[in-house]
Amino acid sequence: MRGPWKRALVSAGIAGLLLGTAACGGGGSDSNGDAEAGAVSDVGEAGDPVEGGEITVGLEAETNSWLPNEGTFNQPGTNVAYAIYDPLMHRTADGSVEPYLAESMEPNAELSEWTLKLRPDVQFHDGTPLNAQALKTIFDEYLTAPDSRLAASLAQVTSLDVVDDLTVVYRLTAPNSAFPDELVTAAGWPFSPTAAAAAGEDAGANPVGTGPFTFVSWQRDSNLVVEKNENYWQEGLPHLDKITFRPIPDEDTRLSSLQTADIDVMQSLRQSTVVRARELDGVSNYEHLGSNSGGMTMNTSRPPFDDVRVRQAMAHAMDQNALIEVLGGAGVTPPQTQFFSPDSPYYSEKLEESYPKFDVERAQELYDDYINDPERSDGKSVGEPISFTFQCPPDPSLNELSQLYQAFFNALGAEVELQQTEQAAWIQDMLARDYEAGCTRVGADRDPYIVFSQAFQENPLNMTAFQSPEIDEQLEILKTTTDIDARKAAVEAIGEVLNENVPNTFSAGTLTVMATRDAVKNLDGWVFPDGAEGNGANNAQIMWGHVWVTD
Repeated sequence: MRGPWKRALVSAGIAGLLLGTAACGGGGSDSNGDAEAGAVSDVGEAGDPVEGGEITVGLEAETNSWLPNEGTFNQPGTNVAYAIYDPLMHRTADGSVEPYLAESMEPNAELSEWTLKLRPDVQFHDGTPLNAQALKTIFDEYLTAPDSRLAASLAQVTSLDVVDDLTVVYRLTAPNSAFPDELVTAAGWPFSPTAAAAAGEDAGANPVGTGPFTFVSWQRDSNLVVEKNENYWQEGLPHLDKITFRPIPDEDTRLSSLQTADIDVMQSLRQSTVVRARELDGVSNYEHLGSNSGGMTMNTSRPPFDDVRVRQAMAHAMDQNALIEVLGGAGVTPPQTQFFSPDSPYYSEKLEESYPKFDVERAQELYDDYINDPERSDGKSVGEPISFTFQCPPDPSLNELSQLYQAFFNALGAEVELQQTEQAAWIQDMLARDYEAGCTRVGADRDPYIVFSQAFQENPLNMTAFQSPEIDEQLEILKTTTDIDARKAAVEAIGEVLNENVPNTFSAGTLTVMATRDAVKNLDGWVFPDGAEGNGANNAQIMWGHVWVTD
């Protein structure tokens, strides 16, 4: 992709209020983190590539399906996907979105049609050619099917039309400067329509992509094995012969497995684990602090959180530094006040100032104003305490976190019941808006239009149920202009609405890590086919075709 719109597609935004995982971590920025946020990771020079060898990668969770339209691809799932699939588009070191598997992508003047050209002679692992018709079949029969997880995000596309053997046009319902960002994620991971049709309902357990590794086997909740794609379209890649991915949900077990060399690479989004990984001998740590934060999400469609006074009271009652300490991020991750980190072009000092500060007196005033209102939304008598259930996944650090939230709100007089909900069920509760309040991660490194339209318009990912005409107005600007100053102003205006209405709060950025034995190299050194520098190990997601091992 070339032209003035490239600069506007800086992907330092967030995808929505939930990124497929409900744990409250720390934070986000586009830099690597060390003892202080923003410092350089403890990684030596990669040296020259070494061919052959195999590694085992420990991930924090299993994924339900490997078919892009079925899977819940959070950080663990995306790591596996980047071995089997190639993204049509990807992010460069400066955050802009550029063609990767695609050869080019160009918009019309109105930004309502995007023409994508494929590279010649690329094949799926089963020998099916990657051509325009394959993309159309994937789009029509899988990505936009009624039961597809991607149907909502692709509803803006009225059709994908074939121009010639290697060229398609995405025709949109309206201009959208952020559309290429959709093709970085699962909507842009081509898979063999021939193999998917043959496998039928088992297609999600038998993925066939164009990526650097071919699928071998999957034992759910145990391991997934891939081997080198000998016919890969990028000459000289991959370097490894084999990768085994193992879901290891327990943080202590995953860390000790790396320490004993039972695994070679460990992924974590937990601050305390990141700090402990730094202390291991013979380990390199690829850290990233991006626009992702721990926080609390409130269901604004249910009392008492349908009243802004209650939401503001909750925000003012929270001591962010105490939340960070409980999560093990003290001195490591900074407090968060908005959807974008200080390293993002969309970060705003104005929003830093306007975010509700820890102020117990103000919190009590707001709380009392609500409970003493004869027309309070929860229908209780004047003076009765508010009551609600606070949900969070069952994890020792998250249990402590929930108890701290409970203490903050109890201090105001609220009655708070804590409920442990398994992560998958918690995600479903939020998607169905069948909850009152709970802990989440909020934010992602994506274009702000995608971030905010998913999170605060009529969308399945709008789990707070909060909407605003002012936000809608600014989203119209974001999707119709490529002017970076205009887009920054729109993001700031949206942030002001959110700081006033607080459908969600922040704790701190989520520092992520891929910790590896020193022998595993180049997790952050991947490049585009034209040699442009990629975005490294951001968000603990690795382009495995570029990785090698020296022993």
